[in-house]
Amino acid sequence: MNRRIVLSILSASALAACAPMTPKDPDIVDIAASNDDFSTLVAAVKAAGLVETLKGDGPFTVFAPTNAAFAALPAGTVESLLKPENRDQLVAVLTYHVVPGAVTSDQLAGQRLNVATVNGASVHVDGRKGVRVNKARVTTADIAASNGVIHVIDAVLLPPAN
Repeated sequence: MNRRIVLSILSASALAACAPMTPKDPDIVDIAASNDDFSTLVAAVKAAGLVETLKGDGPFTVFAPTNAAFAALPAGTVESLLKPENRDQLVAVLTYHVVPGAVTSDQLAGQRLNVATVNGASVHVDGRKGVRVNKARVTTADIAASNGVIHVIDAVLLPPAN
């Protein structure tokens, strides 16, 4: 190997070793909690006891509804879901927004497919004109997190009734 290349590699390694430690990249929960548009989603994740799960290694793909998406649900729906006695139903709704693996919008472009969610039910993804998940439209795609990817959606996904 050329001596100049070896010296460059060694110099870069030495600089990297001296660089200050940076905090861990934000995970899915950190990103959602840092954005006021996701305050309802974050409250729901906390009420469902899913914080640690969504802070886990993943990778996960989360279709994240905004506060406006939650507000568009029939009156009283969010309040009802947040009650402790409805925790199982809340978990079912939230896990219907999560797909195992990190799926980016370019992987969905031009495709129509059914994708299994963590909930066990499938969502229909249509990537032919933008990206839609069931009837929700992805308004912001590919927000990278340390443990996956977030796609912001304009509606809350409700799992099919059993």
